[in-house]
Amino acid sequence: MLKLIINGCNGAMGQTLTKIIGEMEDAEIVAGIDQNPERCKNSYPVYTNILDSKEEADAVIDFSNPGSLPGLLQYGTKTSTALVIATTGLSAEDLGKIKEASEKIAIFQSGNTSLGINLLTNLVRKAAAVLNETFDIEIIEKHHNKKIDAPSGTAYMLANEINDELNNSKEFVYGREGQVGKRTKKEIGIHAVRGGTIVGEHTAIFAGLDEVIEIKHTATSKAVFAQGAIKAAKFIAKQDKGLYNMKDVLKLD
Repeated sequence: MLKLIINGCNGAMGQTLTKIIGEMEDAEIVAGIDQNPERCKNSYPVYTNILDSKEEADAVIDFSNPGSLPGLLQYGTKTSTALVIATTGLSAEDLGKIKEASEKIAIFQSGNTSLGINLLTNLVRKAAAVLNETFDIEIIEKHHNKKIDAPSGTAYMLANEINDELNNSKEFVYGREGQVGKRTKKEIGIHAVRGGTIVGEHTAIFAGLDEVIEIKHTATSKAVFAQGAIKAAKFIAKQDKGLYNMKDVLKLD
């Protein structure tokens, strides 16, 4: 039985995880962490500080906010508990701290835990390798009007994957306004749309001479992210120390 702690348990993703895991036979939530512990009625104890949790767990699934990262990493290294970090909006400094902590414990980190998105990431990398010379590359992401960070972590994940394939020869351009001049070949355009209840939509556009290729993923519910996070938790709980992502889980090249 996989024992889990949910960091951010009373948020939208936390409650989605609570519902899905509650129906599973091979996993259970032993504790939750949330700044508003009374917001939801849960079948497990909820703490405001993860360091106060006394329950033993195989892994922590984190869908909270960047501000909770220091405590999360402290808890993981102190108790030798594997971490699934799916919080978005992390800074370069945050990622550095995650990397440092992964030298002591197993950590899975991804800006998007959807299995489909991670397959999309693999596909755009391959497309960039083939099309880069004659195609312009743009990324459009769409999310609900309550999302607080832009561009999304997934948009960055796609852009970084492409740029890594191209030896970091590209520069990111965020939207365009005014007399910006002719588009250069070094650009990867990244554009954010916010509105309504859009769960998540990401499109990588490769625009060439008289032809356009679009590789797109649409999430219609938060369950897709929860399912991926649970799969990641089952994976990371069995790993030695190190930093892992969905490529490792899905065994993508």
